[in-house]
Amino acid sequence: MLKKSLIALSSALTLTICSQAYASYPEKPITFVVGFPPGTSTDAVARILGESMGRKLGQSIIVENKPGVGGSLGVAQVAKAKPDGYTLVLSATAPMNINPHVYKSLTYDPLKDLEPIGQSTWLPYVLVMNKTKNVNSFKELIDYAKAHPGELTYASIGKGTTSHLLMEMLSKTSGLDMVHVPYSGSTQSQSDVIGGNVDMTFDTVVSALPHVKAGRLNALAVSVNKRAELAPDIPTIEEQGIPNFNMGAWLGFFAPKGTSPEIIQKLHTTLNESLNDPETRKKLIALGSEVVSSESPQAFAEMVKENYETWGNLVKTAGIEKQ
Repeated sequence: MLKKSLIALSSALTLTICSQAYASYPEKPITFVVGFPPGTSTDAVARILGESMGRKLGQSIIVENKPGVGGSLGVAQVAKAKPDGYTLVLSATAPMNINPHVYKSLTYDPLKDLEPIGQSTWLPYVLVMNKTKNVNSFKELIDYAKAHPGELTYASIGKGTTSHLLMEMLSKTSGLDMVHVPYSGSTQSQSDVIGGNVDMTFDTVVSALPHVKAGRLNALAVSVNKRAELAPDIPTIEEQGIPNFNMGAWLGFFAPKGTSPEIIQKLHTTLNESLNDPETRKKLIALGSEVVSSESPQAFAEMVKENYETWGNLVKTAGIEKQ
């Protein structure tokens, strides 16, 4: 009887100590790891949210850039970090949903080694085409591609990247036969589409829009299921006859596996409060991002898993072998 009482007392004391620790969290600066270089959109989102969340949590937030392997080095670092809520990663779609299907060397399992906290933004892509083919609408593109199989070309920033797989999705759902021209970066691929060396590409709205407004490119459709806030005049692919086409790049926060549910929930709540802050939203939208929050960490986890399977199937369809 005494032994049971001591065990119960010990458990109660442990719970009390843990509750006090969670209540006082955070007691020191938090690090946001970003798997991309300074100046990228992911880095900019991390700094904007770090400033806002830091104010709400009463601690400074440090952004640490760990670029490499398409953003996966940063995720790998956080997957191995101490699960105490002080090292988080702001990940894009690729490290969590695409890279595990493309790279053999990854040292983490995106569905097992991290605790999802919440989504922060959603980056729509726009399908743009050069002027040489005189194709001015999405319907005209579909009609032309079907009438001239194997003639049209499309650029991407590399095999297995978002821009490549979006076009694979479009080709698959529309029954199109087009030629993939991979590049090593967005600057040259965009330049060659503008110059007419390649016919089209999927690019981010914020990157492509200046060229659309200047008359250098035709914008045919956005890749998500609602019109982009920065480009409300460009219709969606779904509006133009292809149902359930809702593909883009999301950003969201993750902690190491084993981080306490209380800390995860506190971070989730703070993130959503920042996303609802008018000034913070304004800054994020200016980057070309759509501000999107998750109802709960569990809802975000389900979205990540669903996207993991969708992108994985696209990688298989594209015939991409693991590197």
